[in-house]
Amino acid sequence: MARGFVSTLNKIAKEAAKAQRAAERSRNAAIREQERNLRLHRQYERQLERDNERALKQAIRDQKIYEKEQKAAYIESRKEETNDFNEEVAYRFNEFKTIISETLRVDDNISFDSLYKREEFPPFVVPSLKPLPDNPVPVRETFFAGVSEEASFMEKVIGLGKKARLKSIQVAEEAFNNAMHHHQSIILQIEEIKKENEIELNTAKKTYEEEKRKFYDEIEVHNISIDEFKSAYFNGDKEAVEAYCNMVLERSSYSDIFPQVFNLFYIHESKELLVEYELPNVTVVPEYKEYKYTQSRDEIKGIAFKAKDITEIYSSLVASIALRTLHELFEADQSSNLNSVVFNGVVSTVDLGTGLDIRPCLLTIQTQKEEFMKFDLSRVDVLACVKGLKAQLSPTITELTPVKPIVDLDMYDRRFVDERDMLSSLDDRPNLLEMDPFDFEHLVCNIFAKMGLESKLTRSSKDGGVDVIAFDPRPVFGGKYVIQAKRYKNTVEVAAVRDLYGTMMNENASKGILVTTSTYGPDARSFAKDKPIELIDGRVLLHMLEEQGVQAKIIFNK
Repeated sequence: MARGFVSTLNKIAKEAAKAQRAAERSRNAAIREQERNLRLHRQYERQLERDNERALKQAIRDQKIYEKEQKAAYIESRKEETNDFNEEVAYRFNEFKTIISETLRVDDNISFDSLYKREEFPPFVVPSLKPLPDNPVPVRETFFAGVSEEASFMEKVIGLGKKARLKSIQVAEEAFNNAMHHHQSIILQIEEIKKENEIELNTAKKTYEEEKRKFYDEIEVHNISIDEFKSAYFNGDKEAVEAYCNMVLERSSYSDIFPQVFNLFYIHESKELLVEYELPNVTVVPEYKEYKYTQSRDEIKGIAFKAKDITEIYSSLVASIALRTLHELFEADQSSNLNSVVFNGVVSTVDLGTGLDIRPCLLTIQTQKEEFMKFDLSRVDVLACVKGLKAQLSPTITELTPVKPIVDLDMYDRRFVDERDMLSSLDDRPNLLEMDPFDFEHLVCNIFAKMGLESKLTRSSKDGGVDVIAFDPRPVFGGKYVIQAKRYKNTVEVAAVRDLYGTMMNENASKGILVTTSTYGPDARSFAKDKPIELIDGRVLLHMLEEQGVQAKIIFNK
């Protein structure tokens, strides 16, 4: 028994050891599995970490590439912006440079034929009328189709079907009669519609003919006015010449930076046109001659002009406008109405000292057509050209320092009349042409005395000598003036101005003034424009008298 117990114990021990080993194996397997899973998890985390790191690095690389591309795009946009600025400057200067060449490419003559209207009135269009309804004539056979109007054999023998046959005949007859009645009513409607359409058509035709007549009447009136305008222009009529010259300058093609505002006054006695032309302000000259982009500072900087460069550019611009205007007017002069033109270039601005609007004259020039049309403007230096024409150009033009106009357009008004202005002779203003010549000299002397000069009337002579000696007591600006008064009806020619200049030299005078009731010829103005001589014509004289409280008039009687 002991041996069996021991055997049992051994067996139990073996089983226990076996179970223990199995449990140990199981535990070890679990541990290994756990370690394997942990290892796999760590591997996964390391892989994920590596993936995230790679993704982050790629994102950083992508961001850097994006930022680089954005920076390159931004730099390119700034360079393009700089180029735009430079192109705008180049475009503006090209406008300045081509002012003369643009007008040389076109014929400035205005064709009177182009002013006529030759339009044709559109043909008559029939208006939409009310449509006529369809109204076919009812056909009796259509309503009696299938209806037997003759009695059958059975009906004749025994009267079978007679009632039904007569009923169908009655129904067909009533339907046919109703259709005929409707047909007649439609005929009446059609007649009514025809009448309405006829009234509408006649009304439309009448309206069309009235509009057509009005259209051709307006064309006829317009074309007659063109005939009159053309005739008046070729006859040298003052208003016609001014209107024609106005059209010439209005058709001149400039960009929007040029005001293209002007006033014209035509002196038909001397065939001289006075032009007051609005110039663009100096601000049209670009502030910078070039723009440059500095990438390191991300800065677009303009390279400014020197003051003398702006002065030269603006002076050339003003001179170009003056020469172009003179060319256009002279070239378009079809009827030799212009012997000369006086051009005053003015600028509308504000006096910063007073806050008031001012219009200083920056350039004044007078030239004769015969002289000017010999020039080859395609080859001239504009500043040298205007200087050659003895123009007066502002010495400090960018500061808008004014020069005295050769002829002040503001001095001209409608009090200076010719024999056609009969109404003005009815008032009580003295006619200067009816004054005694000696009284006229006294009047001129008095004017300059009231203006602050020490004026003395000289002994009367008929040799064209001195009429008035005046002294301006101011320092620097003062001096001795020689004044001559000429109560003329005809245009004062250059000989009188030469005589005055000779008298100035003899008298050692600093200035000569010639006063007349008439006008000056182009030669006279040309001779005086570069000399210390001032020419006062009838219109300016009336203005000066009015400023001194004297109302007068000048009437040319035949």
